[in-house]
Amino acid sequence: MSILLNQTSVGDDLQESHEINVTPFIDVILVLLIVFMVAAPLATVDIPIDLPASSAKEKPRPDTPIFLTLNEDLSLALGKTTINQQSLQDELDKTTDGDKNSRIFLRADTTVDYGDLMSIMNDLRAAGYLKIALVGTPQTS
Repeated sequence: MSILLNQTSVGDDLQESHEINVTPFIDVILVLLIVFMVAAPLATVDIPIDLPASSAKEKPRPDTPIFLTLNEDLSLALGKTTINQQSLQDELDKTTDGDKNSRIFLRADTTVDYGDLMSIMNDLRAAGYLKIALVGTPQTS
């Protein structure tokens, strides 16, 4: 009979714990935080690149694409017509019939300074033309 009492008393001493131990969870979160803090600056490495060449596959162009060309001497040409930078918005409005959703294909000579190209892109954005496609030559293998 004493054996029977010992078994029941042992069963009464063990109680189930309904609390979650969060210490391992916090440890994992802290390790992940440290990994991301170390890895994030490594993701933004400055690498010299050559922008004009592209290995992207050609996409079909619209029937009448609107080409804006920035020449080596920083003159602008809309299609085959030479225009000045001050009349860019007026000429684009005439060409697109005022449709600001028209895609503008921007081409620039490889010798054009990046700042000059960005200036033209800012002028296009100020004129309301937000769909700008940069045109490059296909990369030869």
